[in-house]
Amino acid sequence: MNSPANITDPLVLFMPSGKRGRFPVGTPVLDAARQLGVYVESVCGGRATCGRCQIEVQEGNFAKHKIVSSNDHISPKGPKEERYERVRGLPDGRRLSCSATIQGDLVIDVPQDTVINAQVVRKAATDRVIERNAAVQLCYVEVEEPDMHKPLGDLDRLKAALEKDWGWKELLIAPHLIPQIQKILRTTLPDQPEVSPGKWGVTAVVHRDMDSSRPFIIGLYPGLKNEAYGIACDIGSTTIAMHLVSLLSGRIAASSGTSNPQIRFGEDLMSRVSYVMMNPDGREAMTKAVREAVNTLIGKVCDEGAVDRHDIFDCVFVANPIMHHLFLGIDPTELGQAPFALAVSGALQYWAHELDIDVSRGARLYTLPCIAGHVGADAAGATLSEGPYRQDKMMLLVDVGTNAEIVLGNKDRVVAASSPTGPAFEGAEISSGQRAAPGAIERVRIDPETLEPRYHVIGTEQWSDEAGFDEASWKTGVTGICGSAIIEVVAEMYLSGIISEDGVIDGSLAAKSPRIIPNGRTFSYLLREGRQGEPRITVTQNDVRAIQLAKAALYAGVKLLMEKQGAETVDAIRFAGAFGSFIDPKYAMVLGLIPDCDLAEVKAVGNAAGTGALMALLNRDHRREIEREVGRIEKIETALEPHFQQLFIDAMALPNKVDPFPKLSEQVKLPPRKATSETETDAAAPRRRSREERAARRARD
Repeated sequence: MNSPANITDPLVLFMPSGKRGRFPVGTPVLDAARQLGVYVESVCGGRATCGRCQIEVQEGNFAKHKIVSSNDHISPKGPKEERYERVRGLPDGRRLSCSATIQGDLVIDVPQDTVINAQVVRKAATDRVIERNAAVQLCYVEVEEPDMHKPLGDLDRLKAALEKDWGWKELLIAPHLIPQIQKILRTTLPDQPEVSPGKWGVTAVVHRDMDSSRPFIIGLYPGLKNEAYGIACDIGSTTIAMHLVSLLSGRIAASSGTSNPQIRFGEDLMSRVSYVMMNPDGREAMTKAVREAVNTLIGKVCDEGAVDRHDIFDCVFVANPIMHHLFLGIDPTELGQAPFALAVSGALQYWAHELDIDVSRGARLYTLPCIAGHVGADAAGATLSEGPYRQDKMMLLVDVGTNAEIVLGNKDRVVAASSPTGPAFEGAEISSGQRAAPGAIERVRIDPETLEPRYHVIGTEQWSDEAGFDEASWKTGVTGICGSAIIEVVAEMYLSGIISEDGVIDGSLAAKSPRIIPNGRTFSYLLREGRQGEPRITVTQNDVRAIQLAKAALYAGVKLLMEKQGAETVDAIRFAGAFGSFIDPKYAMVLGLIPDCDLAEVKAVGNAAGTGALMALLNRDHRREIEREVGRIEKIETALEPHFQQLFIDAMALPNKVDPFPKLSEQVKLPPRKATSETETDAAAPRRRSREERAARRARD
């Protein structure tokens, strides 16, 4: 921006990065994106010829951001943009950001299909061996041709053949197949097994895990068909991950992920509930967006696995409660207010086409049960995957996201809760934060003597202090800090003495290092001075506070469950989720994100929710297992626990105000407690405690 922003200037919010700023009326959207460090590609240099800089305006009342966004708040199409649309074509709703200018408050979505350096979706497949007992079975049979002396209908003779050869009794059939049966039976295909005289050879797709106890014919094909696939899908608030699996062999044919397009309606779950409440068609818009994303992802994994999407006969989905409800077309409003009532908590089954999922017409769709109002089917999937209820030791299972889901227990008892950590760990609400994408800093180390940093960037092999880093990072640039680095940089700032245990940046260190820079009434840590065209990357006092609030909410929830279990320590910790896979356990413990534990027993288990969905897809016995165990899990609601507030306040300190960390201290030298201008030693302490108490009440409620 050439001049300082005025508070009357329009406010522009970019999604999915979450970056925002004020810009004068008439500023090209592309210029605004670049000034905020939002990656919008432009090969032609803003001449409106390449079409790479496409954006979409999101319309509606975004209450959390105090933005009413409308297409009226962006300039009409000019001659260059009209020419591009006429010659090359623009999808409905798309604009070229190099030509469109800001005329009012806007929420801008950067479509992921236009971004080459797109977010790295870190939800990979599992290498676990899963015993196969799929709900779908392919059954080839020879059906007797009709006979004047045997007046049974074609369907009845098909059922008789399936009972004779496969033992299926009382078979039901999907209604859409009935009009097709005679044509299918009479179709002859080349290169098929020889059929006995007077008989037709067909393959029936039988599903044996329906709401009814009776098996269902959900597909019928002429000749021998030997391909049947299923999908296991985890709908997260930030990303959607999917496995395409052979139901015959258990082989994972392809795995992929994509950003959840609902993020344009709000970064966190409560923002999306708010959007539904504020916009009459909000629920329908979000349901449509997520289903379209699922269908697009199905197409992607089918292309990668060289599979026809109509060979998909079974689908298993997991999601947190709000994503679960929105995917199923259920209004999530009740989940946004006490008592956080689920519309339905048990496992559900649908015909996939009832939810507009584009797979085989007869495909079935199963959702795992939800555990509680904010502990969803994704937590149930992770619980199935890791099995704390199968353990002798006390296991803590944590899925860190915008809403952390926590499960603690062993074979004797399992308890669960959720904590509203917010989007800080994923880069939102952090001044230089961004999602994990090429150019994002993902690892940080700070020299405790010089306070000089070194860091590692996604997409570049070298660390910043190694030869060739500048050249190697030039392609992606260094654009911000992603979640794993946010944890590490705050923990490293604590270990090097830059911040006190109360999270206050020590301004007196400015005399020691130019990295400590004044920022109004507080100080910031300069992580990187940006090169030409790159943003300056700092860690501000507000950033540290945001991380403290997020980690305190999580730790307080964990401690509450430990108290309910009567456990002073935990024996094992499992980080689930894409973000958890890239958290360094040492730094998570230094930060006080998790309780003290032997670091060798702290492990990332990847997308455990997706693994649980995969288990339920490949073995229907796992469906009964998790349905049974979810009924036994005790749900703890933090909003009803008066002790949560004090636990939250204690957890604001690094690692914690009262809890010792003896196992961590054996491996990491923790700094002595350090008083600064906002610690317990000065007059500001009552104000700080009052702020923490208000934050604790907000987190609990």
